[in-house]
Amino acid sequence: MKNILFFLLCVVATKLHADSAPAASQKSVSAKGPAPLVSIPTHDAFFNAIAAHCGKAFEGKVSKDNLAAQNQSGTFGGAKLVMHVRECTDSQLFIPFHVGDDASRTWIITKTGAGLMLKHDHRHEDGSYHKSTMYGGHTIDAGYAELQSFPADAYSKQLFISSGITASIDNVWQIMIYPNRFSYRLIRPAREVQVDFDLSAPIAAPDAPWGY
Repeated sequence: MKNILFFLLCVVATKLHADSAPAASQKSVSAKGPAPLVSIPTHDAFFNAIAAHCGKAFEGKVSKDNLAAQNQSGTFGGAKLVMHVRECTDSQLFIPFHVGDDASRTWIITKTGAGLMLKHDHRHEDGSYHKSTMYGGHTIDAGYAELQSFPADAYSKQLFISSGITASIDNVWQIMIYPNRFSYRLIRPAREVQVDFDLSAPIAAPDAPWGY
């Protein structure tokens, strides 16, 4: 008889404990779903300022190039330079950079949850990947709404070493966005090149970049 009474008391206690825990159960249900993609105000402002030009293309000019002193045609050989804010999502911007007829380069800016990442998608004309593709870097600080810096990441440094261009491991890419100007800049010791694009004068969008 004592054993039966003890069993019944255990059943009642278990039922009471279960009835007292609906809030915890509801909380676990409401927590289901993907984790949020977090960001900070300066990164959001920078990203959104570029995204505001989605679908538009702009012509650019070289404003700084320390190789021009050695080679009058400079880094891009005097070719027409065009950037196209071609595709935008809540977390990525795809910006092809056309150098004359060369449509091999696409800049990709991505919100990672730890900051912003810049990658260079480099393709051959048939759309296949160039051996030196997806190099770039990641922000390491808040930066500014108008300017973000992307020091070369570990993948890029290893790529540069294996490609025999070790000077590039110190690369820092910068992108600037102002009301009337978008600038792309590469700096490292003894090297600087910057292209400025006039946002006040959109031009006809170019064809898709290679591979897209």
